[in-house]
Amino acid sequence: MSPPSPLPAAPPKTKTGSQVDTYHGTQVPDPYRWLEDDVRNSKDVEAWVEAENKHTQAFLESIPQREAIRQRLTKLWDFEKFGTPFKVGGKYFFEKNDGLQNQDVLYIQDSLQSEARVLIDPNTWSKDGTVALEGMSFSDDGRYLAYGVQDGGSDWRVWHIMNVETGKVLDDEIHWMKFNSPAWTSDGQGFFYARFPEPKEGAEFQNLNLNQKVYYHRVGRPQSQDTLVFERPDEPKWGFYSIVSEDGRWLILTVMVGTDDRFRVFYKDLTDPYGAPVALIDNFENEYSFIGNDGTTFYFQTDLDAPLKRVIAIDIRNPDRKNWKEIVPQGTEALTNVSLVGNLFVLESLKDAKTRVALHTVDGKFVRTVDFPGIGSAAGFNGKRTDTETFYTFSSFATPPSTYRYDLITGESELLRRAKVDFNPDDYEVKQVFAKSKDGTRVPLFVAHKKGLKLHGQNPTLLYGYGGFNIPLTPGFSISRLAWMEMGGVFAMANLRGGGEYGKDWHQAGTKLKKQNVFDDFIAAAEFLILEKYTQPSRLAIQGGSNGGLLVGACLTQRPDLYGACLPAVGVMDMLRFHQFTAGRYWVDDYGSADDAAEFKALLAYSPYHNIKSGTKYPATMVTTADTDDRVVPGHSFKFAARLQEAQGGDAPILIRIETRAGHGAGKPTAKIIEELTDQWAFLVKSLGMKPAS
Repeated sequence: MSPPSPLPAAPPKTKTGSQVDTYHGTQVPDPYRWLEDDVRNSKDVEAWVEAENKHTQAFLESIPQREAIRQRLTKLWDFEKFGTPFKVGGKYFFEKNDGLQNQDVLYIQDSLQSEARVLIDPNTWSKDGTVALEGMSFSDDGRYLAYGVQDGGSDWRVWHIMNVETGKVLDDEIHWMKFNSPAWTSDGQGFFYARFPEPKEGAEFQNLNLNQKVYYHRVGRPQSQDTLVFERPDEPKWGFYSIVSEDGRWLILTVMVGTDDRFRVFYKDLTDPYGAPVALIDNFENEYSFIGNDGTTFYFQTDLDAPLKRVIAIDIRNPDRKNWKEIVPQGTEALTNVSLVGNLFVLESLKDAKTRVALHTVDGKFVRTVDFPGIGSAAGFNGKRTDTETFYTFSSFATPPSTYRYDLITGESELLRRAKVDFNPDDYEVKQVFAKSKDGTRVPLFVAHKKGLKLHGQNPTLLYGYGGFNIPLTPGFSISRLAWMEMGGVFAMANLRGGGEYGKDWHQAGTKLKKQNVFDDFIAAAEFLILEKYTQPSRLAIQGGSNGGLLVGACLTQRPDLYGACLPAVGVMDMLRFHQFTAGRYWVDDYGSADDAAEFKALLAYSPYHNIKSGTKYPATMVTTADTDDRVVPGHSFKFAARLQEAQGGDAPILIRIETRAGHGAGKPTAKIIEELTDQWAFLVKSLGMKPAS
C-alpha cells in the first residue's frame, strides 16, 4: 500500500473581525461575522471556501479505504427505486430511478398492468443533474400537471404546466414560490397559489421571506395577469397554503406564522366570484389541518384538547365551538396524518415511532387496521373519496422498500414491487431499546447491525438524531446506513424530545426554554450505547442534519469527551442570528428568539458557535454544508467551523466540506449524494480507527 499523501500541518487561518453585539445588556463577540456574506457576492468568502475545501480534500484523499467505500456505495445504490404510485384522472403515475440516475423520472401508466412511459425526465434538464423535479399538482381530470423545477438545491421553485396527454409544456411560468404547491379549481382552468415578492437582485438566497400573498393563475395567461385573492399587509409574517375541496366548491386557506402546527383558517365559496374569504379559525392556538368535507361540514385534524390529536367536524353554517363535533377521539398513540380516501378516514399514527394505520368511517366508526410485515415505516395512502384503492410503501432499516396496492373494500394488500438490493436482509437485525435521560425521561433508540454482534465495547457506532419541529424519526431503509453496517458498524437512531414521536407534549418538551432536554436525551443515548457495551467514546460518532446539525454542534461543545467523531450537516449554529435570514424567522416557534430576554439567555447557553472554548480537545469533526442552501444559510457552518478550527486544543482534524450547486438536501443529484457519503464514511473510518473496507 502506498503511503498517504502529506497533509497540511494545520487548517487555513481565518481572519477575525471586531464585531460585538449587545443583547439585553450582554456583549457577545462575533469575530467571524464576515463569513455570513453570500459566497456569490464576496471574493473573501469565495477564497475562504476554496481554501477550506482544498484542505478537506487533502485529508480525505489520504484515506486508503475511500475508493473502496465509493465503489461499494455505488454498487449498492445501483438498483431500481420506485416511488409510491398514485392515481389521477383514471391513470397511474409513479417516480422511478433506474439505479444511478441523478434524478428520479416521472412515469405514466394507463393501468397497473400496462407498459409505463416517461412523462418527465429531469435528467435532461442539466448536465450535472442539479436541476430537479420538486413538487407536482395535477388538475382533477388529469389533463394538466403543474410541476416545480428546483435549481441548485434552492428552496425557490419555478412552476410550469404540462398537457399530460400530449406531453407539451405550456408557456406558463410561476416564479418566487417556496414552501407551497398549486391548488387546482375543479374545472381545471387554473389554480391558486401563494408567492413571495421578487427579492432584490443578489439577495435571493439570504433575504427574509415575508409578505406572502395568494393568487389565482389562469392557464395560458402570464403570471403578471394573475388575480390577487388574499393578502394581509398588516401581517407580513403570515404564510398561506391553499386547498380546493374535492367537491370543487370551497377554497380553504390555511394560515401559519411559523413551523408549529398552529393555524388560522379562512374559506371562500368558489360559486360566488365576488365573495371574500371568511375567517373560520381566528387564532393561532391549535392545529386545524383540513381533511375534507361533506357540503358545509368541514373535517379537521386538530390538537385542540387532544395533545395526541383527533378528528373533528365543523359546520360552517354554525361555526361556534359549542357546535363542533368529535368524529374520531384522541387515541393512545400520536396521530401524524389523516386522509379521506374511499370514503374512509385513514389515520396514520406512531407507536414508539413505528407506523400504525387505522381506517374509520366518516362518522368515526373503527373499520380495521392495516397490517405491516414488522417494525418499520409506511407512507402513502393518498387518493380521492371515490377511489376503491390506495397505495403505500413499507421499509425498515434492513428491509428494502416494498410497494403495495391496498384494496379499501376488502382490506387486502397486494405487493406490486420489491426493491432488489445487493444484500441479504437476514444478515441483519433491528431492535428498539430505551435509554434514560438526565431527568428520567424514557428515550427510544432503534439499533441495527449485523447478526452475531459481540458487545465488547469496541464496535464503531454511528448515533443519529434530530429532535425538533414535531418531526418524527421512523425506521426506514437507507443504502448509506446499510453500507455502514456492512463495514461492521452499528447504527443507532434516537427519538428525542422536540420530535413528533409522542405528540404535542413530547414536542413542546424540547422547544424554546426546554431545548436543552433534546441535547440531554441525545447525550443519554450515547451514554447508553457505551454502558451497554456496544461501543466506547473513541469509537462513537454522532450525526445529524439541519436541526440535527444544531444537535450535533451543541452536544459536541457540551460533551467533547463523549465522541470519537462528529458529522454536523447544514446545521443551525448561530442561535442568536438565525431568524435574520431567509426562512429562519419561522423557526422561532421551536427555538425562541434572541429578541426576548429570557429566550436569549437560553439560546446563548447552548448556541454551538458561541460555546466553543479555546484549548479544548474536540473530537474529529467534519462539518458539511452547501453554497446554495437558502434554508439554513451556509454562514452558520462557515462560522462554526472557523471558530472550532481556531479553538482546537487537540490533534483531531476539524474540517468543513462545502458542496457547490447544492442546497439543504432536496433535489441533490445521486452523484453528489454518493460523493458526500463516501467522504463522510471515509472520515469515520479514519477517525474511529476502523479496519479497511473489503
